[in-house]
Amino acid sequence: MASLDRVKVLVLGDSGVGKSSLVHLLCQNQVLGNPSWTVGCSVDVRVHDYREGTPEEKTYYIELWDVGGSVGSASSVKSTRAVFYNFVNGIILVHDLTNKKSSQNLYPWSLEALSKDSSPTGIIVSNGDYDREQFAENSVPLLLIGTKFDQIPENKRNDVLTRTAFLSEDFNAEEINLVIEKRYFTRDPSQVRACNFSFCM
Repeated sequence: MASLDRVKVLVLGDSGVGKSSLVHLLCQNQVLGNPSWTVGCSVDVRVHDYREGTPEEKTYYIELWDVGGSVGSASSVKSTRAVFYNFVNGIILVHDLTNKKSSQNLYPWSLEALSKDSSPTGIIVSNGDYDREQFAENSVPLLLIGTKFDQIPENKRNDVLTRTAFLSEDFNAEEINLVIEKRYFTRDPSQVRACNFSFCM
């Protein structure tokens, strides 16, 4: 078998936003019934055929690096996480749409990963504005994913989407808000019979 091109994608965001569930869904094509906290980093893989069935078809070995921890961790933890940030081909920034703080914390997460600096300074100014120019030359593609959209009451969804709309512009990233609808479960949540998930853009 021919060697596969390796693609390393970081999955970053606060604890509890759904990073592990997202990675499991992408790699295993099933909902993670009972996720646990990620300590350090968890790596899952998916083989992806890019442009399948065309002359340009190419197979990639995609590694999704689910980095655990919180942005407010001690500097020793941040410096330990820095080893995960080398040779990155892309970053998925994950935030919980029901938790405003998780959206705000995407800024320090991205800065930590892109600068590979355990304590970035001068990036977020005193009024909380993000300096978009700081990473204008950034060549690492970013994808912004909002989770738990289905947990927002329907009458509040537009307000939440309005509040988070600026994030994709700040990061110069594509934005996806994930909706997972559980159609049928057995008593054991790990035995999902059917799942429908869609993207709200």
